[in-house]
Amino acid sequence: MEKLFHYVWKHRLFPLKDFVTTDGRRIEVVDVGLLNSDAGPDFFNAKVRIDGQLWVGNVELHMRSSLWKQHGHDTDAAYNNVILHVVNDVDTENVYNAKGEKVPQIELPIPERIRTNYEHLLTEDRYPRCYRLIPHVAPEMLSDWLAYLYIERLERKANDILARLDECKGSWEDVFFRTLARNFGFGLNADAFEQWAKSFPLHAVDHHRDDLFQIEAVFFGQAGLLNADAAREKQRAAMEADEYFQRLLAEYRYLAKKFTLTPINAQLWRFLRLRPPGFPTIRLSQLAQLHYNRTAGMSNLLACNTVRDVEKALATHATPYWQTHFLFGEESEKSIKSLSKTSIEIIIINTIVPLFYAYGRFRHDKQMRDKAFTMMEKVKPERNNIVELWRECGLEVNNACDSQALIQLKKDYCDRKDCLRCRIGYQYLRVDEKDL
Repeated sequence: MEKLFHYVWKHRLFPLKDFVTTDGRRIEVVDVGLLNSDAGPDFFNAKVRIDGQLWVGNVELHMRSSLWKQHGHDTDAAYNNVILHVVNDVDTENVYNAKGEKVPQIELPIPERIRTNYEHLLTEDRYPRCYRLIPHVAPEMLSDWLAYLYIERLERKANDILARLDECKGSWEDVFFRTLARNFGFGLNADAFEQWAKSFPLHAVDHHRDDLFQIEAVFFGQAGLLNADAAREKQRAAMEADEYFQRLLAEYRYLAKKFTLTPINAQLWRFLRLRPPGFPTIRLSQLAQLHYNRTAGMSNLLACNTVRDVEKALATHATPYWQTHFLFGEESEKSIKSLSKTSIEIIIINTIVPLFYAYGRFRHDKQMRDKAFTMMEKVKPERNNIVELWRECGLEVNNACDSQALIQLKKDYCDRKDCLRCRIGYQYLRVDEKDL
């Protein structure tokens, strides 16, 4: 509750009236001050009138007045400039600073409605917890809040990309490849794909970029998927009997020796809970074809101005062998296994737009950053459980900016029960139960 108490003071969610100190002096709160996130008093540079005289200094808040002494403020010189002690409950009439001076103290109980609403937000099982309020919130406020959340999420993704730029020693091509690879994991295999992309220098593949078979050999070899010994007995036998597997293995051994390559652990890959078209084998094949096509290089993508341009650049499909297989040695009905439009949109959301934005930020190129925003506004919103639950509450989700904002809201606010940082939470604290 102390966090809520600080929030009530910061946002002046208390009755706007004069207070009386525990020793009978009249107090008028002029300015609550600035929240201090470091050691020392809770709020700096507050302004209060005590019996008509203006005081400027710091304010300390406690749920109980006895905590002043329990926390050692009565012997800490850092609290000598506290001009007001604000407490939810007075259990000690007077408190003193290290100089022995009495500190003005007022009782300010958390308003019952705010306390009740806050407890409801913390204990509500349904998601989103504030679902009853959504139909009553001004659309303009929701729109502004979603815009803020989207920028917050985009900035985080841009920071991740710029961190990769340091790892890649300034090579944007390598940054793009690692970012694209991670997002080809589509969540479940994201970490494995990123580790895979880090396991070999991109230039090792570029030396053989005109040969799709050699690209596949490096991609599958570095993924650890050409190690038949790691497979189950039945699958190992099928792999060893597969001519294409044997050819890839022989080629990989040659290239691995040439470029001193070490594969990642094949156990990192997740196949369970995936439909076969989403198997890592198929995604690696699609990536190999995409790399061979040369349409999705960094320079080509930066030249794209529309979503349609990017979709064309990212269009890819499985290589010939994988059009009739999902696993080595196990033949299946032939299908092209193209990267679906939905998958391409997810890559635009998680790879291309953040890359444009990060590149624009790095180069101080406002036009590139603006292109990132414009492109995102043209992409359809993601379809997932988070977005659908907010839609059921009556929230309009118009594009990918909105769906990304809602993902940010859930992960960084709702999941942490950090309703006090949320603008919707702010509205919820103040609402009267009968108005919902």
